[in-house]
Amino acid sequence: MAEVPLTREILQQLVRTDPETVVDLVLQQARAIAQQSQAIAALEERVRQLEEALRQSGGGPGAAPFRLERHKRKAVPKGPGRGPGHRGEFRLPAQSIDQTIEVPLKQCPACGEPIGKSTALEQTIIELPAVRPLVVRLITYRGRCRRCARLVQSVHPLQVSSACGAAGTQFGPRALASAGLLRHGVGLTVRSCCAVLDKLFSLRVSAAGLCRALDRLARRMESSYEELAEQLHHSGVVHTDETSWWLQNERSMLWVFATPEQTLYRVVEHRDRATLHQTIRPDYGGVLVSDCLSIYDDATALQHKCYAHHLKAIAAAQAARVTPSEWLERVERLLKSAIALGKERVQLETGQFEQRLKALRLAAHVLLEENPRACVQEEAVRARLWKQRDHLFVFLEQPGVDPTNNLAERQLRPAVIRRKLSCGNKTRRGARTFEVLTSLAATCRQRGQDFLQIASDAARLQPA
Repeated sequence: MAEVPLTREILQQLVRTDPETVVDLVLQQARAIAQQSQAIAALEERVRQLEEALRQSGGGPGAAPFRLERHKRKAVPKGPGRGPGHRGEFRLPAQSIDQTIEVPLKQCPACGEPIGKSTALEQTIIELPAVRPLVVRLITYRGRCRRCARLVQSVHPLQVSSACGAAGTQFGPRALASAGLLRHGVGLTVRSCCAVLDKLFSLRVSAAGLCRALDRLARRMESSYEELAEQLHHSGVVHTDETSWWLQNERSMLWVFATPEQTLYRVVEHRDRATLHQTIRPDYGGVLVSDCLSIYDDATALQHKCYAHHLKAIAAAQAARVTPSEWLERVERLLKSAIALGKERVQLETGQFEQRLKALRLAAHVLLEENPRACVQEEAVRARLWKQRDHLFVFLEQPGVDPTNNLAERQLRPAVIRRKLSCGNKTRRGARTFEVLTSLAATCRQRGQDFLQIASDAARLQPA
């Protein structure tokens, strides 16, 4: 039976004949209204949270990840290009000319009238030739030595493997090194590397075949990677940072250890002190520069904590307050004064520098002495800096130490971009290949070395 809508006349009749039913209807309506009001309130709160998250992100998911917050932007931003007075840049003429082409002008291209006198105009065109792979049929010989009875084979510098038969067609050393440079030096995806090799160099290779070839290259360069790790232990200053990574569909970590001369990447399952000590041993005698992650505390004798992270914590504490804190402003001025002193160090006499450093230590003790602050935000900053008080001015006490951990963060950024494309590594072997080749490519870039040549030499088959 269809429901009859309640009209004014029906309600009046129910009030006279059955008032209890009317009361039940009113209570049901009240409960429904209350439930709808709660749902609306929950939706409004969710909208408020999303709007707040959008505001803090500075423009939503489409915003650039490193853009400045609105209140930090300049009212009149700098225009494109260099400022007035800078020396201009232009492409220098080539030192050697491979070909000279003369284009005569005998008649007007518009009306066909002969041209009497013309002026020569000269340009230098730098063009890429069409690349065709050099295909070499290589014939080597295998035989048994009559003296020692060993089975031996002749070896050519173009060989990367002694395999024959179905596996007898291989990339040469330079082709394999070029693939390694595209993948681990430039940071292309595997399929993008295959496309570049095909379109530019006419080298056809599958994604799986390229991965296996780069795995073999990485195995031959592992000794160079281990040398980097040993050199790192003897460096005066090491910057370190870490980020999330995926290994075999499990959440892992990517750790970077950097100096001005080298970079070492490690993919690890755990972010703990024992894993850190696999790379930076407890007896490391240099300065370890890091953020304030607890696993770094007392991991080595000398440490420095990144000032950029300290200043960011102070800015967050100020933003959480209703009114600006004078105490937080004083702490911020203290840290910025220390940074300024580091920049002026070369211009100051030793006595002047030591006097100003002593004044900074005294000011830090007065500001951070072990007395809790009444304000929650101020106490969080005070506790943070008091915990790190032994590391607060290490960059002024030890030569060659930067106040921030920017070096490690810059070396980590290409890997973060790569993570956005590939999410990490599917296998432990792939992770090892990434560690070895990416570390060596980054180190060659820092040292001004030719990764292509180094990888080519490593790829060559060595005589048995």
